[in-house]
Amino acid sequence: MSLLFETISIRNGVPENLDWHQKRLNFAMQRLFKVNSFIDLAALLVVPPEAVADHFRCRLEYDTIVRSVSFRKYEPKQINSLKLVEDNTIIYNHKFADRSQLDQLHAQRGNCDDVLIIKNGLLTDTSYANIFFRNGNRWETPDKPLLNGTCRSRLLAGGFITEVRITPADLKKYSEFQLINALRGMNAGGALPVNRIVF
Repeated sequence: MSLLFETISIRNGVPENLDWHQKRLNFAMQRLFKVNSFIDLAALLVVPPEAVADHFRCRLEYDTIVRSVSFRKYEPKQINSLKLVEDNTIIYNHKFADRSQLDQLHAQRGNCDDVLIIKNGLLTDTSYANIFFRNGNRWETPDKPLLNGTCRSRLLAGGFITEVRITPADLKKYSEFQLINALRGMNAGGALPVNRIVF
């Protein structure tokens, strides 16, 4: 089985939203490895001196134990367009280090910056982020994501976004979209018009 990983935002030396990462790690370890002796992220993470200022990305790889921890300065990807691609077999319900299926889909992006994946007729995620759409004064996110990201979970719990079933044909009712992940929170990358999603 592939290793799993967590990508944790470190801002000015402080790990962000660690409780949400801990919850996902615990769930994955229990579901995949049948263990109840969890890795304590708060005790484990020691931020190196070079990462105590600015925004850094911590990547922690694990299975039943931690296999590696690394830090690098976060440089956000500039995403201005998405290409719809379909794959009805892809499974990425845990944060696996093996991203080969996602990479194969990402390679189909053509002149766009990333892909928006359709599975069984429904919109899911991009190759590296969850997505949500503006419907009037509401923000809605697909109810069948490939991966339930930590930022997505947090925004749902706070009532900032709502889960709905979204097909490609539904895109016409939305005006904007945003991409979110552990390092890219709501409004971090700004909203883009839905016409930046192409077939």
